[in-house]
Amino acid sequence: MVVMGVDGGFADADSADPGFIELDRVEKVFDVRKRTGFLKRERRQVRAVDAISFSVARGEMVGYIGPNGAGKSTTIKMLTGILTPSGGRLRVAGIDPSRERTRLAQRIGVVFGQRTTLWWDLPLIDSYRLMHRMYRIPDARYRENLDRCVELLELADLLDVPVRQLSLGQRMRGDIAAALLHDPEVLYLDEPTIGLDVISKARVRGFLRDLNAERGTTVLLTTHDLQDIEQLCSRVMVIDHGRLMYDGPLAGLHEAGGGERTLVVDLERELPPIEVPGARVVRVEGPRQWLAFPAAESAAPLVARIADGYPLVDLSVREPDIEAVIAKMYAGSAAGAERAAS
Repeated sequence: MVVMGVDGGFADADSADPGFIELDRVEKVFDVRKRTGFLKRERRQVRAVDAISFSVARGEMVGYIGPNGAGKSTTIKMLTGILTPSGGRLRVAGIDPSRERTRLAQRIGVVFGQRTTLWWDLPLIDSYRLMHRMYRIPDARYRENLDRCVELLELADLLDVPVRQLSLGQRMRGDIAAALLHDPEVLYLDEPTIGLDVISKARVRGFLRDLNAERGTTVLLTTHDLQDIEQLCSRVMVIDHGRLMYDGPLAGLHEAGGGERTLVVDLERELPPIEVPGARVVRVEGPRQWLAFPAAESAAPLVARIADGYPLVDLSVREPDIEAVIAKMYAGSAAGAERAAS
């Protein structure tokens, strides 16, 4: 892979900055006032982000996931300079976002799924022309980037349509294009496939993969569609109640959440439930049986035992549902918090 440098040239990915995005014990605390009587208000603090530390290398695509209210959007807003951290240290490409927001804006692109950066009453192409001037994009580069986005995101028929008349899915594609016109080094995506049909989702995912591979764009992706994570990111971070619960490879998420894989076994004939160490039968339909076993364990010994003791015709291994794994992690976290408080 090659990576686009600050000067617009390309650098070898092996020399990528391992701390291109850096957070060191970053916190964000909000003061909230709640009415407790006719003339009384109670003031309390809400810790939206609680001492989070992580780093993202230049050119990485990282999934940043969690339930509503976990602190994902607050983190993104601090990374873009919209919010100032209450504590800790935060840098993006060596820049403090809250102190040099304008300078950083030239190097980042942002897509918030429920909010648009496009001008509501103007045709889509007019928003792009305004961004051309605002970011002072060289004419040749603007035309090249616009043509590429229009083609790959299928925007040609939408360019003269006012933004307010676009569907949510069409506007999302328009927003992704707008975020990329100035060749950002970092792209923050918040629910980038919301409102898209299956075909459009696949097209957007392919576009993002190509963008990362060809231009080395660093991508931080938050989403509730876990297929986005599975198809785009090799690394995932899970946040809950403002704290980082997991940071590692996608495969390791199953182990961290205590997930299970499923071995689907087809036998020559209908038999009683299979009995083998390390697995349990969870379903039987005629000659087909489903066995659950720990996601962290290898399936090979299990397959060998079944093949040795049963008339095996065929089998397949199904990976655990990531959404279920994350839900289990949240449940464990909540239970642990309750035990600590009691």
